[in-house]
Amino acid sequence: MSSLQIVLLAWIQGMAELLPISSSAHVIMAEKWMGLDPSAPEMTFFLVMLHAGTMFAVLLYFFPRWKKLSRRFFQLGLLATSVTGVVGFSLKLLLEQVLLKTGWMGSHHEVEHLFKCLPLMAASLFVVGLLIVYTGKVAPRSKRSQISGRIAVVLGLVQGLCLPFRGFSRSGATISVGLLAGMSQEESEDFSFLLALLVTPAVMGLEFYRFFQAVSWHEGNEVQMLGSWVGAGVLGMALSFVSGWFAIHWLSGWIQSGRWQFFGFYCMVAACAVLFFSLMGL
Repeated sequence: MSSLQIVLLAWIQGMAELLPISSSAHVIMAEKWMGLDPSAPEMTFFLVMLHAGTMFAVLLYFFPRWKKLSRRFFQLGLLATSVTGVVGFSLKLLLEQVLLKTGWMGSHHEVEHLFKCLPLMAASLFVVGLLIVYTGKVAPRSKRSQISGRIAVVLGLVQGLCLPFRGFSRSGATISVGLLAGMSQEESEDFSFLLALLVTPAVMGLEFYRFFQAVSWHEGNEVQMLGSWVGAGVLGMALSFVSGWFAIHWLSGWIQSGRWQFFGFYCMVAACAVLFFSLMGL
């Protein structure tokens, strides 16, 4: 992968990750246009490194606000993340052992091979777009803290369901469900990004292990290959941090100004574009 490709993918990831429009869908489409395989172990590892960069932007942006929150808020975040882990891992096993093992995506059984299925991505984008538009129209405008153990479990469940499906925006889904549950706009935003921050290290570890296992150790250049991709990931992480820092300020303003539903319209238009390119053979 060239330096220009790293820069472009990092910029796309950083600008889209903190907006509820599915950064993964945007990065995958860019990778396909560049002739890269989004389901390859090195590419899924690189994508997770880009996510890590944006999570540092999240931590830096939200830290002053999070310092004022109660310990219970973070305890509920850990509860929700635990639910995400159980649901996400169970869904991964279900998809790999039932759907993918039957040959739906060829001979591959890894859930990551769904990442390059553009019709599935288009459907995911459209569904989350509908959810965001619906939320923008009917969600109550709460000014009080409404987070509870029940809501935390539901949000953890929603996040777990989003993980295998590129296009189904994690932040779009969790913030929308939080707003529908009566949480305030600021609280929904805080909790959604807290969940993303907590789940990212585990996903990074899993994807690095998958990449490590995929290396052909008999070729003699394993260390060089690992080093080059880790280096690319670190560079991409730094660049996605910078673009993500600017994007998160924009997202916060749009949520608080009542324009949440416009992200949903964007997702639905993007879904049509992805389906079009799929039909064109991209």
